[in-house]
Amino acid sequence: MTDAARDAPDPPIDTDTGPVILRSGTADDVDAVLGVWAGADAHPTATDDAPSVAALVARDSDALIVAEIGGRMVGTVIATWDGWRGNMYRLAVLPDVRRRGIAASLVSEGERRLRASGCRRVTALVVDVDVHAADFWTSVDYVPYPMTRHVHTLEPAPARPPAAP
Repeated sequence: MTDAARDAPDPPIDTDTGPVILRSGTADDVDAVLGVWAGADAHPTATDDAPSVAALVARDSDALIVAEIGGRMVGTVIATWDGWRGNMYRLAVLPDVRRRGIAASLVSEGERRLRASGCRRVTALVVDVDVHAADFWTSVDYVPYPMTRHVHTLEPAPARPPAAP
């Protein structure tokens, strides 16, 4: 496969309810994103809230990728790159549209965007006890890696006092 072919977005998937459109999420999508995560029974995290999703979109407008069918948001993934390693988080697809290639398309689009940024290696964060998620990631060529993740949730930074005139 040529670099140009590999780096081109995948064509939309056609489902029985219409084509799946992938696009970057925006600040206007925050509530719908949170709804997809809840509807997909995604394991909740400390940053599953409107301010955190809005901050993500404000910081990196290409990181949040959403899938839509007929204008209805049905899936998400967050694909970020910090200059060292790419990461994928919050891959979620609503149950009524699963097993149609939507998750694989979201991952493929995330990889395309990360590759275009210069990323060479991607980590997918997967909840250990979610066997279906682990099986999915293995099916798209992500291998389990013998490493333990350590997490510390930070308290919000204190508000800064107004600048002196």
